[in-house]
Amino acid sequence: MDIKAASGSLPRVSGARCPVPEADPALVERWRAEGGELVELLSQVREQFGGVAAFRLGPAPTVLVTDPEAVQHVLARHPERYVKRSHRARLLIGDGVLSATGTAWKQQRRLLQSQFTATGMRRYERRITEAALTTAGRWAAYARTGQPFDVGQEMRRFALDTIWRSLTGHPLDDTTEHELAAVASVAAALPTLPADVRHAQDTVAADLARIDAVARSAVEAVRGGSTGPDGPGLLHVLIDAATERPAYTDRLIRDELVTLLVAGHETTATTLTWLYLLLDAHPAARAEALAAGREGSGRRREAVQALVHETLRFYPSAWIMPRHATEDDTLAGYAVDAGTDILVCPYLTHRDPRLWSDPDRFDPQRFSTPDARPTRPGAYYPFGLGPRACLGMQFALRESTVLLEHLLPHHTPVFSSTPEKAAYGITVRPDGPTPATLRPPLLA
Repeated sequence: MDIKAASGSLPRVSGARCPVPEADPALVERWRAEGGELVELLSQVREQFGGVAAFRLGPAPTVLVTDPEAVQHVLARHPERYVKRSHRARLLIGDGVLSATGTAWKQQRRLLQSQFTATGMRRYERRITEAALTTAGRWAAYARTGQPFDVGQEMRRFALDTIWRSLTGHPLDDTTEHELAAVASVAAALPTLPADVRHAQDTVAADLARIDAVARSAVEAVRGGSTGPDGPGLLHVLIDAATERPAYTDRLIRDELVTLLVAGHETTATTLTWLYLLLDAHPAARAEALAAGREGSGRRREAVQALVHETLRFYPSAWIMPRHATEDDTLAGYAVDAGTDILVCPYLTHRDPRLWSDPDRFDPQRFSTPDARPTRPGAYYPFGLGPRACLGMQFALRESTVLLEHLLPHHTPVFSSTPEKAAYGITVRPDGPTPATLRPPLLA
């Protein structure tokens, strides 16, 4: 199959704007009756009607977008026509950069963007490495003692330690880790919370109070002169901004801090957990990555990065990206009316057989072999596209690669059980614990 030629693009429609093809209401009713996951409905709609298709969960149609050209149109070329309205995690992250819109979003993103450039990332290299070494030390102890542990919890601990060092300059301590478990609790609860905002807040009030207390303590420490052994961090940038920018109130600093905590550890931890589950099912992929080059070599690093990218193809950081059309538009030749809700779905784009050869096969070499995958931006976008693409993409890829370089050559988890399905919330996460012990690897 010629991957580059198989674009999966929709045929251009000439002449008058045509309505988006719409799924039969009976399909939606069957899905409701069966109590299926939203992704199951979206998959059926995409399979039957292609990369731009509509379905109705209420009186107005929602348009599903998975075609690469249409994805670029919505996310990259015309983000002013297709906007975010209210982030699903707003209850948790408030007015942080993920949920902000308009001028406020532009100002907040501009402030943080410099921290995640190639130059800005250099100040966090040591912190990432120290967090990886701390995790490697724990795993060495597990290997010596045979102590069982949960891989998902270990990945969350590592990612939280990394972002906490980057925010405050301090390594993660046990008390802070315990209190910040509330972040994962709220994030997991979001899809099932009551629609009424007040009731939703009441449901997770105790966890939100714990998160607020940690944020308040961290801000007070920085204002009191604390920099930590690693020097100033991202929180110092936010607090310094408050001296010149009135918008950076204590509340906004809290919201940005929690946003960075959520975006900086939950998605990375989930990706790494999935990666270990995939390697358990496909052990040859690990052996191939380690055989690609000696430890510390560029070839070894590229092979490890390919493991991460293939995992992100299966389980993108954001599996669905809601948008709202602010004006009438023509999308891939179809009429989209102002007020239409749009669901861009990288999870389905990444599994489209018109784009990806044998898409259900875990094959990291797609990302290390020339011409083995589609290279158009709209075919692979685990962190989004365009101006609202994830700020921390390079940070997440770097920390994942560094950790795996320390763990893969020395430890292989043996799972006593694995989750049978995925849970589709803000991220796609394994729906259950991941208990394991360690054994020496077959290849180092």
